[in-house]
Amino acid sequence: MTQEASAPHWLPASEIAQAFAAKKLSPVELLNALLARIEALDPSLNAFIRLDADAAMAAARQAETEITAGRSRGPLHGVPVGIKDIIDVAGLPTTCHSKILVDNTAAADAVVIQKLRQAGAIIIGKLSTHEFAIGGPSFDLPFPPARNPWNRDHHPGGSSSGSGAGVAAGLFPLALGTDTGGSVRNPASACGIVGLKPTYGLVSRRGVFPLSFTLDHVGPLTRSVADNALLLDAIAGHDPADPGSAATQSRRFGHLLDRGVRDLRIGFVRHFHEHDLPAHPEVAAALEDVTRVLRAEGARIDTVTLPTLTEFAAINRVILCGEAWSIHAPWLRDRPGDYGALARRRLLPGAFITAGDYVGAQRRRAEVIAAVEDRLADYDVLLCASSMDPSSRIDDAEETARTYPRQARTPFNVTGHPALAMMSGLSHAGLPLSVQFVGRYFDDATVLRVAAAYQHASGWHDKNPPLP
Repeated sequence: MTQEASAPHWLPASEIAQAFAAKKLSPVELLNALLARIEALDPSLNAFIRLDADAAMAAARQAETEITAGRSRGPLHGVPVGIKDIIDVAGLPTTCHSKILVDNTAAADAVVIQKLRQAGAIIIGKLSTHEFAIGGPSFDLPFPPARNPWNRDHHPGGSSSGSGAGVAAGLFPLALGTDTGGSVRNPASACGIVGLKPTYGLVSRRGVFPLSFTLDHVGPLTRSVADNALLLDAIAGHDPADPGSAATQSRRFGHLLDRGVRDLRIGFVRHFHEHDLPAHPEVAAALEDVTRVLRAEGARIDTVTLPTLTEFAAINRVILCGEAWSIHAPWLRDRPGDYGALARRRLLPGAFITAGDYVGAQRRRAEVIAAVEDRLADYDVLLCASSMDPSSRIDDAEETARTYPRQARTPFNVTGHPALAMMSGLSHAGLPLSVQFVGRYFDDATVLRVAAAYQHASGWHDKNPPLP
C-alpha cells in the first residue's frame, strides 16, 4: 500500500475497523485527521452545510472507550459518516439546501440515523444537496453548491452532491444520499466512487424529506464496494411505520464479494448509450472495456434490450412531478420566491399533472417493470451506462442543463430494482467515467458481487482526486 493510500483519510471503513482493533489508529485520531482535512479542503469544495465537530468528537471519544474495553459494536463502530441534508439528525437543521426550511431543526433522528448510531457510527455533519433533491447546481440558495474534487470547476453530480464530493475527497469514508431519479448514482458517477440505490423498500425513508413517495430511495456512497456493503448492512431492514418499507429480512450484503463473476450471466443494455442517448465516445469506450474485463473474469455477456430511455423518463417525470407537487404546492403558492430558480422550474409542472396522467404513468410503469423482470429472468445482472458524459463545468448552466438528463439511471427508480454506479475510467480531461450494474429485487448482494469483481480487476478504485 502506498503512503498516500494508507493515510487515514483514504482508509476504507473495513480497514479502519481493523486498525482500531489492532490499536494502530483510534476513533479520536481518525476524526482529528478528518477534521483537519475538512478545514483545509472544504472551503473550496462546499461539501458541508453543517459540520457537527463537537458532537462527532464526543461520539469518537465514547467509541474509543468502548472499543478499548472490548465492547465493539461492529465494523462501523467509530467510523464517521456524512449525511445528506434532507435526512433528519436530531438537534440539527434539515434545510434541504433551501431558504424554505433554513430554520427547520429536526426533533428526532431518521430511522437510518438511528441504525447508524446503533452500529456505533459517528455522524460528522450535514451535507450539501440540490435544493429539495430536485434542483441543480445553484448559486441562488442559502448555501453554495458542492464542487467536484477531481476538478473544482466542475459539478460533482447530484442531488447527493456533498455526499459524493466529500467521500471522493477523503473528508469522510462513508455517506448517505437519496435517489429519486439517480441522485446517489449521479454523484458516484461524477466523483469516481461507488453509489448504490438499493431495492425499493429495503431501507426505511422515515425521517427523510420526501420528493416522490414511490420513487425515493436512501442509499450508501463509499470509495469501495466492500464499504458500500457494510453501510447497507447497517441501514437496511423493515420499518413497519414506513408504508414503502418491504417486510424482508436484512442480511449481510457483502457475503458474495469474493465469489467473482465466473459463469454469471450479464445482459448489456447497449441501446441506452448507442441509440437512445448516444454517449460521449470516452464513456462508450469505457463501457466496452468493462465488458472486456468482466469477460476475462469469466462472465457471459450478451446484448439485451429494454424499453427506451425516453419511455422510462416520461413515466418518471409524470410520477415525480405529480407526487412532488402534492408536497410542495402550499409553499409554491405562498412562497414561490423563496425557492431557487432551478427547483421552482422543476416543481411547477406538477401543477398541470392530471389524475389521468398519473394513473396512465403508473399503468405504463407496471409494463416496463415486467419488461425488466423478463430480462432478469435470464440474466443475473444488467450492465449499462450511468452518465452519458463526464461532469460539465459548474458555471456552465447551459451545458449542465444539456448533460444532466443524459443518463440511464432513471429507469431503475421507475422499476425499483437495485442499481449501482461506479468508476469505469478517466476522461482525457481527468474526470471520472462510470458504469452501472442492475440486479433482481432484493438481490443487492449479487449487484455488489459483480461490482467487487470489476473493482478488483480494473483497479480504478485506487485512483484518487488530485488533492493535497
